[in-house]
Amino acid sequence: MKKYYGFTIAEVLITLGVIGIVAAMTIPILYSNISSAQYRSKFKKAVSTLNQAGLMAQSQYEFNYAGTTTKCSANRETAATEHPDVTMSFCAILNGTLSSAAYYGPLTNLKRYTRDNQVVQYKLETRETIPSNYESYLTYALTDGTIVAFHPDAVHCELPLGSRITQDFIEGSGGGLNLSTCVGFVDVNGVTLPNREVNCSNGENRLGSTDPCVVKNNSGHMTDVFPIVFHDATVEPASAAAAYVLDTSKL
Repeated sequence: MKKYYGFTIAEVLITLGVIGIVAAMTIPILYSNISSAQYRSKFKKAVSTLNQAGLMAQSQYEFNYAGTTTKCSANRETAATEHPDVTMSFCAILNGTLSSAAYYGPLTNLKRYTRDNQVVQYKLETRETIPSNYESYLTYALTDGTIVAFHPDAVHCELPLGSRITQDFIEGSGGGLNLSTCVGFVDVNGVTLPNREVNCSNGENRLGSTDPCVVKNNSGHMTDVFPIVFHDATVEPASAAAAYVLDTSKL
């Protein structure tokens, strides 16, 4: 008689159980790393796009974020059609340089659908350095779905030559230069959750702090919302966490 060899049911079940445990441990980490890489890449792309808009406005229309003299119109339709040949505003810069960007007006106009098809107004689930009046910010959506939000009173966003951005300038609490109306944020995930501001795993989330910020690639810290500040023809991170992410992003 031939003798056949094989695995017993117990051995198969034990093997499947081990595979299941390993998968349960590694899949969330892999997913977190993939999300983190996407957030980093889209943040870097958004900053590059806004910098190009500032440089293009300077080249074609002879003014940039520092040269803006007019706030965006309170009328959504009017603001969406402002042009840098006529109006020197943030909306005019973005309208004149980002042909595929869509203007949505105040942040409160943004909505998302829940799993049970309920319509929910956009809001930040967590914030750390972004001001409490962020809901009044004006918003654009880029072609990849990234939301760009900026202060409705943004004009004359100029940083003196040789100066560096500090948290005091951004908050307007330093007694000198006040860039508090030049701040904003980008949500690289659009209206989709988590809608949480990136924050430090270690260190202090303030630009120029002596306790350097580090952001680890996990869902608690490496998230989808990044504070920014506009000045001259430039857009920079407006928090130590956002600066860390941009500085450590690969080319």
